[in-house]
Amino acid sequence: MGLPKAHTSVLLLVLVACALGSYIAAVYEHSVVLSEDTEVPVSPEKALLLVDKNMAIFEVAIKEAARQGAHIIVTPEDGIYGWVSTRETIYPYLEDIPDPQVGWIPCADPGRFAPSHVLERLSCLSRNNSIYVVANMGDKKPCNSSDPRCPSDGHYQYNTNVVFDPEGKLVARYHKYNLFVTEDPEFVTFNTSFGYFGIFTCADILYHDPAVVLASRFQVGTILCPASWINTLPLLSSVQFHSAWAMGMGVNFLSANTRNSNLDMTGSGIYAPDGPRAYYYNTKMENGHLLVTELSSHPRLSPDYPAAVNWKLYASRIKQRPSNNHYFNGVVYHDLFSFTELTEPEGNRAICQQDLCCHLSYKMSEKQEGDIYVLGIFDGLHVVEGEYYLQVKLFCSYLESGKICTLLKCKSTDLDTCGQPVEMAQTKFEVFSLSGTFGTNYVFPEVLYSGVQLAPGEFQVLTDGRLIKSD
Repeated sequence: MGLPKAHTSVLLLVLVACALGSYIAAVYEHSVVLSEDTEVPVSPEKALLLVDKNMAIFEVAIKEAARQGAHIIVTPEDGIYGWVSTRETIYPYLEDIPDPQVGWIPCADPGRFAPSHVLERLSCLSRNNSIYVVANMGDKKPCNSSDPRCPSDGHYQYNTNVVFDPEGKLVARYHKYNLFVTEDPEFVTFNTSFGYFGIFTCADILYHDPAVVLASRFQVGTILCPASWINTLPLLSSVQFHSAWAMGMGVNFLSANTRNSNLDMTGSGIYAPDGPRAYYYNTKMENGHLLVTELSSHPRLSPDYPAAVNWKLYASRIKQRPSNNHYFNGVVYHDLFSFTELTEPEGNRAICQQDLCCHLSYKMSEKQEGDIYVLGIFDGLHVVEGEYYLQVKLFCSYLESGKICTLLKCKSTDLDTCGQPVEMAQTKFEVFSLSGTFGTNYVFPEVLYSGVQLAPGEFQVLTDGRLIKSD
């Protein structure tokens, strides 16, 4: 017996989407409407007024993304009501978010779990526009005194991502793990007709759990990341780090950041394993920005998927350790680096710490007077915002092995400024090759240009672990 015609049409649409092997992704960088007073709790009515102001902006962005054919849109962390300063003042904005296994469509069944104003609005935005909607909000869960970890006010509070499908059904809920949010990491994934997705939030990307696990063990094709990312040059600008992470882990990465110039927040993007597809970084405009572009549904099966890299192969073949170089120390984001200056317009430089050696071959053209460059190295544990490791191969980072090789422009001709944030440069590199004796497969390569811009297609990673300037 054949399927009814209506069912057949749905089946054919799904088959076409899968056969295409691609989907349209969207991220929205949002300039959040903030509360005027974050020192005292507001009434539930005032909380809803603030929520609705931000939701109205989301609605415009979501409708436009859907009009452009987007299958899924990611909105930022704290995008619905902002970053409220205390546990008490954020409470009026929280809702009790049920487990997605209950199969709830808040837009169609608004009274099933109450109160659920935020969940209902998000559900209707996805349902009315036939699009997956990813948003960040607050979850509250009651607990009692028999639980030794239960707070004195009798409930847990979670920074939470939710995902609604095109029917408005809640299909995923993720409680943020880092920094200092939940006791145990959650590994949240969901399937769609256009790929397999994982989700985490902002600072989670700096840690093994859940970020690396989702990409390596769960083998998701795309990671979704709502963020409130404060840019920290020279190594932790949002677009450079998120693009590098996508390349290093071999996944698509959708990052939606908040926009706030006072906190240096900007930088959203849609990234593929072979480089950025679309990104936005603007410190001058306060308005939001929508990005929409196409991605492979299954990037590991794509003909453009990067070949496996042996990150230490080239560098480990260089037997001679550096000598007669002048070394000095400098601080990068609270970490003590060792540097050696590039005193000549071309040449080779190397620097070692313990079992890590960084090697650089270069040739500058049009070197500008006052542009001072250094090769830097760090091998240690970053402990400013909780303990995590960074492994950097030219303006990029990793989280476990604690090894960084980086080429940096100093802020001035004073070597004491090396490692301080720099946004602009004029010197061009005609030849460039950076490698290191990294002992992990998780190395995230990136190049950041003057003006905090990426350089897709102008640099490439060789299978022997060299990051080089393309011909």
